[in-house]
Amino acid sequence: MTVNEQLIKDDLYEAVNGEWLKTAKIPDDKPATGGFNDLADEIDKTLMSDFEKMTSDSSTQSALMQEFLNYYALAADFDRRELEGTTPLKSVLEPLENLTGLADFNAKWANFVLAGYPSPLNFDVDADMKNAKINAFFAAAPKLILPDKTYYEADNQQAEQLLDVFRKMMTKLLGALDYGEEDVKKVISEALIFDRDLVPHVKSAEESADYSKAYNPQTFTEFGLQSKNVNLQVVVKQLLNGQEPEKIIVTEPKYLAAIDDILNEAHFNEFKSWLIVKTVVSLSSFLSDDIRVISGEYGRALSGSKGPKKQQKFAYYLAMGAYSGIVGEYYGHKYFGEDAKTDVQRMVEKMIGVYQNRLANNKWLTSATRDKAILKLNKLGIQVGYPDKINPLYQKMHVDTKKPLLENAMGFDQLATEDMFSKWNQPVDRDLWEMSAATVNAYYHPFKNIIVFPAAILQAPFYSLEQSSSANYGGIGAVIAHEISHAFDNNGALFDEYGNLNNWWSEADLAHFKELSQQMVAEFDGTEYAGQKVNGTLTVSENIADAGGLSCALEAAKAEPNADISAFFINWAQVWRMKASTQYMQLLLSIDVHAPAKLRANIQVQNLADFYATFGINPGDKMYKNPDERVNIW
Repeated sequence: MTVNEQLIKDDLYEAVNGEWLKTAKIPDDKPATGGFNDLADEIDKTLMSDFEKMTSDSSTQSALMQEFLNYYALAADFDRRELEGTTPLKSVLEPLENLTGLADFNAKWANFVLAGYPSPLNFDVDADMKNAKINAFFAAAPKLILPDKTYYEADNQQAEQLLDVFRKMMTKLLGALDYGEEDVKKVISEALIFDRDLVPHVKSAEESADYSKAYNPQTFTEFGLQSKNVNLQVVVKQLLNGQEPEKIIVTEPKYLAAIDDILNEAHFNEFKSWLIVKTVVSLSSFLSDDIRVISGEYGRALSGSKGPKKQQKFAYYLAMGAYSGIVGEYYGHKYFGEDAKTDVQRMVEKMIGVYQNRLANNKWLTSATRDKAILKLNKLGIQVGYPDKINPLYQKMHVDTKKPLLENAMGFDQLATEDMFSKWNQPVDRDLWEMSAATVNAYYHPFKNIIVFPAAILQAPFYSLEQSSSANYGGIGAVIAHEISHAFDNNGALFDEYGNLNNWWSEADLAHFKELSQQMVAEFDGTEYAGQKVNGTLTVSENIADAGGLSCALEAAKAEPNADISAFFINWAQVWRMKASTQYMQLLLSIDVHAPAKLRANIQVQNLADFYATFGINPGDKMYKNPDERVNIW
């Protein structure tokens, strides 16, 4: 890729992506386009084409793939969905509409949770943060209607506009469900009153970004004493088939402490309306196409998307959501394969070696902490391409073509929920993937100390044999090292080599690390973007991972015999190209733990001496940053 290096002195991101930004068009049904998005679109087109061909010849398909194709066909049968109308959702709403009071809800609460209804407490099973080999029981606060509690602050100008869109959408949806005009107004008003009652007690996105604050274990007795209005112990025992957990990990203790102020007989009507509204919002897209389009109005207003997805694409996404592992297995084997899996595995191991060398030569860690860091690195699990085994849950998922789409979907949700609760107090499966191999992304799991690189991200512009090794290191190399760095970001650093929340740092080392982390917060905090400002605290973990990943990938690139450091930095900037609606950029600034793509591309390179040397960046150039302002952690 040829780039005017003089322009890089002012803005690396614009120099690399400026021409593309001038002509790039955001699809009407999406809020953004760019590196990750475009790659995902191409994969979707390929798979949709493949599945269309498969439907004409079912004889060669595996039983699991055929189940997916059956569900995909059911989702795409909009004529049938039109004939069924709103009847499937009316049947789902009936138990909520017939609730007579809090005691009635309490008696049915566990069944509602298993069936996939909204809940005043979200229950979950995941690795115990202090004994990561065993699955524990978690309790969390529900999600708000607006994206984050900061939207409810008095000076937030978007809130009322968004709530107006929400009210209008819900008026149409409830009207289509045969609610009378006065009942529509009442249900929406009450639901929004209940939603606002939650706001003072729930965490913001910034507060939720600190994983360690989510670990607040309570004994079963302590948990039960949190409410006099509902029997918390009964619902937990029912979800766990009569078993009593010794402890429940409460992620938002402030919310649980206020549960009786929120959930009581005086507020029951508001709560009931909230349950109805939340259910309608989550399930309307399974009905007719008109209803499906209406149900997306609020989401499109949030993101700035101009229009809904076309029917076939929407049906594909819906079916993919239920059978993501099956689709991922197909994609991984057909378009990635064992040879590529082995090659990328070697690349990951090489990056781990680079990281280990950097840790061994680290100047600010004491030897004891350094040894612990290297131990954690050596215990890091690596998952590349696609999983070696399919989640056995898929064997239970059978499509009943005689039943409506919504009924099938809720049946699958119930199977998944029951499967999740059955894993309580069982050993954690470190090999179970939580992301489809057809997803353009990667992740680090702090409770399992594993890094996962799905097949979908392991292609151009991130990785290609047609790119130079330096360009590949600026793409997938930086992504790999980014995920490794999450083991040592402000969250990951709190967990040991087994994924336990356990301080393995010396007191002095931890204090210094926190100082460096605050420097990273300050480097991004308050930066103007899309008419708002970046929250450096919200994004600090991802920024630390970006910095460590880019720095380590650069070291690996420089070690290659034909190193081209210019190509390294140019591909780094290219993979972050993104064109998005203003609404979407502002939404991400409020809730996303990642900094805006342009800032990820530009700010991180300003911390590296090789960037200045490669492009002749000097004082007076816009990309120049004084040495004492540059942040280097890993």
